[in-house]
Amino acid sequence: MKIVLAYSGGLDTSVLLSWIKENYGNAEMIAFCANVGQEDELKGLEKKAKKTGASKIYIDDLQEEFAQDFIYPILRAGAIYEGQYFLGTSIARPLIAKRMVEIAKEEGADAIAHGATGKGNDQVRFELTAAALAPGLEIIAPWRDDRFRAEFPGRQEMIDYCAAKGIPVQASAKKPYSMDRNLLHISYEAGILEDPWYDSFDLKNRDYFTTLSVMPEDAPDKPEFVTLDFERGDCIAMNGKKLNPLQVMKLLNKIGGKHGVGRVDMVENRFVGMKSRGVYETPGGSILHYAHRQMESLTMDREVMHQRDGFIPKYASLVYNGFWYAPERLALQAYVEESQRNVTGTVRVKLYKGGMYVAGRKSPVSLYNPHIATMEADPTKAYNQNDATGFIRLNGLRLRVNSTVNGPETLKSSRP
Repeated sequence: MKIVLAYSGGLDTSVLLSWIKENYGNAEMIAFCANVGQEDELKGLEKKAKKTGASKIYIDDLQEEFAQDFIYPILRAGAIYEGQYFLGTSIARPLIAKRMVEIAKEEGADAIAHGATGKGNDQVRFELTAAALAPGLEIIAPWRDDRFRAEFPGRQEMIDYCAAKGIPVQASAKKPYSMDRNLLHISYEAGILEDPWYDSFDLKNRDYFTTLSVMPEDAPDKPEFVTLDFERGDCIAMNGKKLNPLQVMKLLNKIGGKHGVGRVDMVENRFVGMKSRGVYETPGGSILHYAHRQMESLTMDREVMHQRDGFIPKYASLVYNGFWYAPERLALQAYVEESQRNVTGTVRVKLYKGGMYVAGRKSPVSLYNPHIATMEADPTKAYNQNDATGFIRLNGLRLRVNSTVNGPETLKSSRP
């Protein structure tokens, strides 16, 4: 049997590689690590994987594809899950799973395996992607296997297993939280964060939750201005310099992180039904989301905007829940792309002490007409204020009829 395993080189996936090999008939293990912006986590993986029992390892740099084909589309959609989460981990999983499926096909593998737990969202994201792209491929998920959980009830048992097998890992029984990093964000959960009263923004946590950004109190005392150029909803330049999506993300992460923007601490609803608490740093993504909205406010038709905004919660939930390759997400994306036709222009953003503030916006296709909007006389005569009389009267017709029939008292609040 040949199996492709999503591999990071950490304690969990090192144990998984060895355990799956043993428990699936000395299976041939092919390790796969996707470079989606983890940086230091990728060092020494090839040697470690081979020593742990892999016959081959793929370490693929997917950062450009991640930025262009996954991050930018959700930014065009304005997608945020439950009003706070920029979907950093969620949007990386379908890309990783897609590449796993491709490797499985290239290698003639029988199955793909992952180390996602039975309590989280990632198991769903990996497996729904596989269902869409390779419905006949077997999925191995050891954390949903009674044998695996019985053998490894905690981290200490995993550490002992690695020591006995001579598996090279650096781990301790105590870890204050778990992390997941990529080009869009870094997330922290579990451990000390399982208490929702715990203050992750306390300055004593400077060494804990400051991988991509500083605490707002530690940000520079002087604001910084960033100018972003958009074309059809995509940021294509920064401070006048043309950049590709990967370059935009890297540069904005650096600048945004310096000013402490994009820090979120939230309790969210997992797809499997439980609530979980997570801390996120999304400096570049939060700036792009904010600036993109400012660009839309100037260039997007009102009804198109309101309609698109109406399905943002649904779109974000589809991404969060793993339905990236589902037909309904693709259908919504088609609407998004059409809505972005004229989202072109420039936005200037002020960054200061964890905050973002618009400092100007302009566009060659702006729908804002100062002559119409002015409180002074309209030189174009495009808007006749007398027309508002009939407009208001017609919109008030049903209200007057309802009040006449049922009485105005029926419109009062039912709360005491």
